[in-house]
Amino acid sequence: MTRTEMLRLRKYLNDKFESNKFTLDKPSTNDEDSVEVSYDGEFIGVIYRDEDEGEVSYAFQMAILELDLPSAADASLI
Repeated sequence: MTRTEMLRLRKYLNDKFESNKFTLDKPSTNDEDSVEVSYDGEFIGVIYRDEDEGEVSYAFQMAILELDLPSAADASLI
């Protein structure tokens, strides 16, 4: 992924979520078609670039661990 693509994606995320806390970094692997996404310094997922018949798209994959969710007994869920 090019630096320009990374900057455009970062701007999109920060604008979409009214934030300035998203950052994108090249992964430690040599995967040219992905970037790591962090929010306020914490890794939260990966954006993958896909090109099919000249059309470019980006897919954001974020894993959420069950232990990070609020307790099911939390009254504020209701």
